[in-house]
Amino acid sequence: MTTAQTTPEYVLLLHDVEKQFGGTRALRKASLAVRPGTVHALLGGNGSGKSTSIKILAGVYNADGGELEIGGERRDLRTWTAQDAHNAGLRFVHQDLGLFEELSIAENFGLDTGFPLTRLGNIKWRELDAEVAAVLAEYDLDVDPHHAVADLRPSDRTMVAIARALRGSSDGERRILILDEPTASLAAAESALLLEKVRRLADRGQTVVMVSHRLQEVLDVADDFTVFRDGKVVGTLVDAHPTEDELISLMAGGLTVALAPTGERSHTRGAPTLQVERLESGPLRDVTLTAHEGEIVGIAGLQGSGRSSLLQALFGVHRPSSGTVTLGGKPFTPKDVHDAMAAGVGMVPENRVREAAFMDLTVSDNLALAVLDENFTGGRMPRERERRTARELISRFGVKVGGPDALFSSMSGGNQQKVVIARWLQRQPRLLLLDEPTQGVDVMSRADIYETIRAAAHAGCTVLVASSDMSELHALCDRVLILARGRITGEVLAGETDVDGLVSLVLREPSTRRTIYDPLPTPERTKTS
Repeated sequence: MTTAQTTPEYVLLLHDVEKQFGGTRALRKASLAVRPGTVHALLGGNGSGKSTSIKILAGVYNADGGELEIGGERRDLRTWTAQDAHNAGLRFVHQDLGLFEELSIAENFGLDTGFPLTRLGNIKWRELDAEVAAVLAEYDLDVDPHHAVADLRPSDRTMVAIARALRGSSDGERRILILDEPTASLAAAESALLLEKVRRLADRGQTVVMVSHRLQEVLDVADDFTVFRDGKVVGTLVDAHPTEDELISLMAGGLTVALAPTGERSHTRGAPTLQVERLESGPLRDVTLTAHEGEIVGIAGLQGSGRSSLLQALFGVHRPSSGTVTLGGKPFTPKDVHDAMAAGVGMVPENRVREAAFMDLTVSDNLALAVLDENFTGGRMPRERERRTARELISRFGVKVGGPDALFSSMSGGNQQKVVIARWLQRQPRLLLLDEPTQGVDVMSRADIYETIRAAAHAGCTVLVASSDMSELHALCDRVLILARGRITGEVLAGETDVDGLVSLVLREPSTRRTIYDPLPTPERTKTS
């Protein structure tokens, strides 16, 4: 007689976990209960404890107290190691995927778990290719094992890392997949593709624990939620369907106001700061727009629409092939980035790590990058003045960091982004260009960044925001331009639409769009009698 195997109620339990760094208590009797075959979201802002919990699970940190239950065993987290985590079936995929992009998919698999070898030590490439192809098919990846990782679309790269981590898993030995910010560096369309595949994994019985700052994505894919704040678990929602505002209230309380639309449209009455006429550059075709003093203008469009190219053309990264641009009423034709900066333009690019920061330099060094010419005195940089300025900016922009001499890489993504934005705002730009300004940023930092951008606009700065996040554009902007296939095909006042309306405008064919915003006449365009 055989006994039917029962599914445990929980496959992973944390009990009363404690962790302290110096005088800071990172975790205070934190607990976690993960059900099998579910997507369990860990949420919280910077310093809330969620990342510390993941690192304790991975064996990166030893807890000061607490226990773990997994696979029917109870373990002391004070002595838990990375090898223990691996042996227990925990598999981690971090934001940095750990893939060698110039190598093939098969080679990346071989480097992780070993290459099949002949007796003479030669690699059995056919055997490796066949094995990897079977794994890729299991995870719905229609890609050739010979393809270089660099040639894959971003969501497929993450799925390759997931497939590699779960390789060899079976129903009898089901592993637990832990995803740390899997969509932080992905555009909205790529994120949706990845999360659809993650959801399918869970529907087939895979247990997934996911850390993410993108609340709407979490709401779309997660079954259960654990919310951290100040090192404590402040909410556990099982098989729940909360709203974004409900999660924000648990995470931080009171920040729903900062993340909501302002409803203000008075900025459009300022004098024109930026006027673009029939601009062509790269994918851009016949782009014409006006942005006023103190106005926050959004640029919405699908991936490949030309959002980033527009900002780069205005910042001197690429020189337009035709068209005219005026800034403050004067012709604006920057030969390069230095010309654009000299004219009072600043830009925060989409990829913070690759394009906006030096991770191994200090916070002070990174802040000084935008004012090097101004700070050099007698052929040298006065370091104490640089640190003093950095301390002032850290305080002014609410950056959570030990001090100006801390490494940029030691900060959370939200605080890194605050430093990048502060670097440009210290120059008091007349035009600020922001490309995906809160990508990979937690909800509290997002609220802080919104307030910073609004304050800059209130002081007279004109802001252009390119974003794939329609809720961000709706909450932050006075007006939103719709960009499709390199052309501006519509405009709308943010206060006269909603997020769904923006999504609809972006997804419609250009010929069906309707422009419902008409800029106020400016002195230059008003007819005289």
